[in-house]
Amino acid sequence: MNTQPNNPETQVVANSSARTGAGAWLAGIALAGVVAMGGYQLYRNNQLEDQIARMQSANMTELSQLKQTSAATAAATRDTLDQLNDQLRQTAGRADQAANQARSNAAAVEKRTRSLLSELTDQQKARAAELDQTIGSMRQVADANAAKVGEVATEVGTVKEVVETHKTQLETALADLKSVRGDLGVQSGLIATNGKELAALRELGERNYYEFNIGKSDKAQKVGNIQLALRKADVKRSKFNIDVIADDRKIEKKDKTMNEPVQFYVQGARQPFELVVNKIEKDRIVGYVAVPKTMQARR
Repeated sequence: MNTQPNNPETQVVANSSARTGAGAWLAGIALAGVVAMGGYQLYRNNQLEDQIARMQSANMTELSQLKQTSAATAAATRDTLDQLNDQLRQTAGRADQAANQARSNAAAVEKRTRSLLSELTDQQKARAAELDQTIGSMRQVADANAAKVGEVATEVGTVKEVVETHKTQLETALADLKSVRGDLGVQSGLIATNGKELAALRELGERNYYEFNIGKSDKAQKVGNIQLALRKADVKRSKFNIDVIADDRKIEKKDKTMNEPVQFYVQGARQPFELVVNKIEKDRIVGYVAVPKTMQARR
């Protein structure tokens, strides 16, 4: 139960006091907020200042490092440039030396070339002179040969005449030769009775001829590829006995006459060998053996 009097003035004062107290409280709160905000702002400012200071310090450190790095890089670059300059100077020096050497070599080559050209020119002149001399000598030889050719032509004519004469003589000699039947009944070739006729037979070239002059002996004498052993020579009767050894066998020929073809076969011969005695002396005979040129087995 409210015991306070219901006085309008008193109510107004009371309300006014109440409003004043509330305002003061609000003002205090506001002031406290402002103070708090100011403190927080001061704290933030201090933090920002510290952060800015740290950043400045870091930037200064990094800047210092960059300056050191830049200085080192600049020094290294200068060293590299100095080395490159030295290398360029050395290269230029070597290039100059090479150019000087090349010029010297070119001059030497040119000098040697001129010398060689001069030598070649002299050699060509000398060879041309030798060639002219050789041609002159060859002309002289050709003229001499031409003269000799004429002489040779004359000699050839003479030789032809000699050949024709010899041919006529050979034909005459061959015409004098006889063809008779041998002791084996085989028709013989031409028979020579003397050295001249035997020479004609050799030129005819149908057989090979081996001459012999053997005396009476127990030992056989080799004639061509056979052996002959004279056993008897009868001058009065113009007969002889002889042994023929061929193919490791002995063939006895008895009572044969002068210029009679004594025939016998040897292995590998289709035609018979022929032995002809042209001269009979005491214990000696002279003649030849005719051997076929073509050796074929008999049938």
